Amino acid sequence: MTHILLIEDDPAVRRGVTLGLRRRGHETEAVGTGEDGLEALAACPPDIVLLDLMLPGMSGLEVCRRIRETSQVPIVILSARGDDVDVVVGLEAGADDYIVKPASDEVIEARMRAVMRRLAPSQPDPAAGSERTTYADLEIDRAALRVRKRGEDLTLAPSELKLLLFLSAWPDQTFSRQQLLEQVWEHSYYGDARLVDACVMRLRAKTEDDPRRPRYIQTVRGFGYRFGPL
Repeated sequence: MTHILLIEDDPAVRRGVTLGLRRRGHETEAVGTGEDGLEALAACPPDIVLLDLMLPGMSGLEVCRRIRETSQVPIVILSARGDDVDVVVGLEAGADDYIVKPASDEVIEARMRAVMRRLAPSQPDPAAGSERTTYADLEIDRAALRVRKRGEDLTLAPSELKLLLFLSAWPDQTFSRQQLLEQVWEHSYYGDARLVDACVMRLRAKTEDDPRRPRYIQTVRGFGYRFGPL
């Protein structure tokens, strides 16, 4: 049974999503403010967080940022705001996926399951070497799902970890945004390539000394991304 924390201020939406998830066998705790959400997360850490952006008091973006300071719990934004700017800002705050409301129970569950599968070890190319690999000052341990920089553990969101594991398993091979979207996020909805760009930006901020001059995830202009020096 999946333990879900829903942070949503609209009582009707909160009730509808909760009932739909519970009918599908999920244990769901629902709260109406960001402050209550952070308290609930600390008291009983969930398997995944569904987070609205438009909350009273502390905004959903601030909640997302605070969670990401200490936790790798998967976060899916569930918001009525679907403009490109809103989606990108939400993803840059640390969310793993973004669902525009209204959304059916089937869509919400499918996207949650896809996010949670990112916590499972990736299947690297057999030629990629051992499960623990060092690239310059970055150490990637596939078995432990751990990434270290100069010996210090990095706190990565599930999508960040899965993307890094996937790209590093195929060094020097270039993948388009669409290929990465299908491999890492497991869906290909229109416009969702921005998930990839936002995730790369967050990864660079955490793994690079100078994100403007990346040494790990390289941009191949006009196509996509690759792992390793050009």
